[in-house]
Amino acid sequence: QVQLVESGGGLVQPGGSLRLSCAASGSIFRIDSMGWYRQGPGKQRELVAAIITSGGSTNYADSVKGRFTISRDNAKNTVYLQMNNLKPEDTAVYYCNIVDALYRNFWGQGTQVTVSS
Repeated sequence: QVQLVESGGGLVQPGGSLRLSCAASGSIFRIDSMGWYRQGPGKQRELVAAIITSGGSTNYADSVKGRFTISRDNAKNTVYLQMNNLKPEDTAVYYCNIVDALYRNFWGQGTQVTVSS
């Protein structure tokens, strides 16, 4: 059993910052990649950012490039998403995702991020 525990969501004004964290625990063979997805109201879930645990290469959605930064702590099986200069269109439920070496996907429960004045 694998558990992903997310934290750090909340309400923030436009231009503000938040930092999301996701800690993975349980029977994890080996984590190959970690990432964040989001699903806004009436929208499909989309990739926000992802990072390869070996080497650290990253991938970002065009809409967040230059504003969001993904990082990880391999020793703690934890991934972070630093979100700066937040915009109302960033409002969504953010989900943590990991893919292990067996190509299994695991998801967190989601954390709400609301950007509003």
